[in-house]
Amino acid sequence: MNEILQSISENLQKGKAKIVKELVEQALSDGISAGDILQNGLLSGMDIIAVKFKNNEVYVPEVLIAARAMSTGTDLLKPYLTDDGAGTKGKVLIGTVKGDMHDIGKKLVQMMLEGKGLEVIDLGVDVPAEKYLEAYHTEKPDIIAMSALLTTTMGEIENVIKVFTDAGVRNDVIFMVGGAPLTDDFCKKSGADIYAADAATAAEAAKEAILNKQKV
Repeated sequence: MNEILQSISENLQKGKAKIVKELVEQALSDGISAGDILQNGLLSGMDIIAVKFKNNEVYVPEVLIAARAMSTGTDLLKPYLTDDGAGTKGKVLIGTVKGDMHDIGKKLVQMMLEGKGLEVIDLGVDVPAEKYLEAYHTEKPDIIAMSALLTTTMGEIENVIKVFTDAGVRNDVIFMVGGAPLTDDFCKKSGADIYAADAATAAEAAKEAILNKQKV
């Protein structure tokens, strides 16, 4: 790998946003394509963080500072990415279901998804079924990711899927669910497509599902 891209990856993993910014600027001025910088610098660094997080080698604070460094780099690349056709690989709509105000886990999933090069639209917390449907029509995402952290709000996942079914668009989108009380069995019973036990798994599963969808 190009030395500067390796350096971008390493500094991102350490959360050194200022250095990442300087290195991305230098890589661009050296004529390295934005797509190459994104893929082999920023995203490769975030991939390593995701694996370490999954293996309990790093924790939430380290993920947060690495994600911040990645955002600094991607913000610089955005104008160039559209020019060279190396934009995002897919779109995910994410939110915590109605009645549930938990945000931290969802934010972590969002960062991991962005670390895979996916565009993420965050609907926030306490999101009613109708808002998911409205945002679906506006954004046309590949995946709708729903988080429920309370046993009392788990049923809202089924409600969202029913609203999509009634609207005739259930089969046009992939539903991914996660949260402490959820299980793979619940995912199947609710009618969702993917259950992810943690943020790193969610990001991997989303990327794979979008790639498979694009092949069809």
